[in-house]
Amino acid sequence: MEQVGLAAATHDVSLWSLFMQAGFVVKLVMLGLIAASVWTWAIVVDKTLNYGRVRRQLDSFEQVFWSGQSLEELYRTLADRQTAGMGAIFVSAMREWKKSFERGARSPIGLQMRIDRAMDVTLARESESLEARLGSLATIGSAAPFIGLFGTVVGIMTSFQAIAGSKSTNLAVVAPGIAEALLATAIGLLAAIPAVIAYNKFSADAGKLSARMEAFADEFSAILSRQIDEKLQSPRQAAQ
Repeated sequence: MEQVGLAAATHDVSLWSLFMQAGFVVKLVMLGLIAASVWTWAIVVDKTLNYGRVRRQLDSFEQVFWSGQSLEELYRTLADRQTAGMGAIFVSAMREWKKSFERGARSPIGLQMRIDRAMDVTLARESESLEARLGSLATIGSAAPFIGLFGTVVGIMTSFQAIAGSKSTNLAVVAPGIAEALLATAIGLLAAIPAVIAYNKFSADAGKLSARMEAFADEFSAILSRQIDEKLQSPRQAAQ
């Protein structure tokens, strides 16, 4: 009993001590998982701020767009600015509109297709920007537990080798090595759980924002389609 108590007293089981006493491979695994956890929280903060900014931009643009201001005036206001979201979709469509009429567009179907294609390209670019770095969250969320488990297996194997060398099975001798190994699994879960939760949330948010921009693109396409018909029919009526 005295030997067990003495062995327990010689082992510090604080988290820092467990990390320092771990083997090289286990330390490497722990450091990698800690770096992944830091990267996860950096993405969480960045996406939270970014999605909030995008929502405000969409709200502001919709308010201006549906206020009754003419499309030409709104285009002149936004053409020379760095736009995003609905503003970027609007500018790309209006730019194609103006280029086509300046070159004497005669086919309403061809013009409509070019405008729709311009908006689709911009929408894809905006959606890709919203989903940037979400793949990192998915990778961390799925891989971190297994990486931590790998560190745990290596740590336990090393501990058993040390136990075999010391020829002692006292709990005070076994426990520190096992605790060092299990710390890798704990850090892996610490990195994976927030990553999975954040990925699910931000994926849903990105889908909602993309759907909102897509709905605007469809509405704006219908508006331009009506104006294309009016512009192309006016010369015909004048000729008659």
